[in-house]
Amino acid sequence: MADVLLGGHTVKSHGVKVARIHMHDWLLLLLLLAIVGILNFIEPFHRFVGEEMMTDLKYPFKHDTIPFWSVPIFAIMLPIAVFFLYYCYRQDVYDLHHALLGILYSVLITGVITDAIKDAVGRPRPNFFWRCFPDGNGVFDEISGNVACYGDPAIIKEGYKSFPSGHTSWSFAGLTFLAWYIAGKIKAFDRRGHVAKLCIVLLPILAAVLVGVSRVDDYWHHWTDVFAGALIGWAPHAYFEMLAERSVQSGTARINSLHVRRPDATSDTAYIACARMRKLGLGDSKSMPSPTSSSQEEYIKISNHPG
Repeated sequence: MADVLLGGHTVKSHGVKVARIHMHDWLLLLLLLAIVGILNFIEPFHRFVGEEMMTDLKYPFKHDTIPFWSVPIFAIMLPIAVFFLYYCYRQDVYDLHHALLGILYSVLITGVITDAIKDAVGRPRPNFFWRCFPDGNGVFDEISGNVACYGDPAIIKEGYKSFPSGHTSWSFAGLTFLAWYIAGKIKAFDRRGHVAKLCIVLLPILAAVLVGVSRVDDYWHHWTDVFAGALIGWAPHAYFEMLAERSVQSGTARINSLHVRRPDATSDTAYIACARMRKLGLGDSKSMPSPTSSSQEEYIKISNHPG
């Protein structure tokens, strides 16, 4: 049995089969990736920013502590490396495939939601003033009072993408998935009181929290942007966990319903059997169980039957 579990479902033996079964899932994944690319390409909404509003938007414009290109490395590649390490130990292609598909869906769904909100809201970043006016001289439209930016268009475009934090949402989406994956493999919630296991599970989530904190420290996001990003990153896990719990509950209810019989079913059968025996002169009425309405009708039919 151990050989079947550990060596029966490898990438070589079942990889193509699993990929074919989930072909539509992978195609949908490519569609989500394309949507993320389109949302990053289009111009976000340019919210009105007056001179009096610049008070909270004059924080220093400095480089990220955690650059954007590094987010896929620790939010996607790191968990995938853990999945492959477990595959080398377990040799279960189904576990590997579903883990890969799960984390990619988690991150890309989060990416679509995050980027769509960014483009629709167009909230200025805390360092928007220096993006808009690199030399520090603010220029505003004489009629509308809105900013008249003259900085780098690409930098200004990113300046309107403060809400919500993409670093934070992507980090929570990928690292929270990794945390749940590790929790399942080490059986962190087996109610045996292993606090060390819980600490291991919380490490990826702590890393995601620190990513969010760095975005506030770098003045690239308001704290509300980071909080919203964390909620969005957590949303796919909460949603699919809810679906899983409903599936388990419905399955349990269905199984229980198979074991539930009508309380009068046994007595009805016994009553009708005794009625047939009495008809043949093999029993008396004293030994007959209490009838129900349906068994009484059946007894009348038996009694009136000539044979």
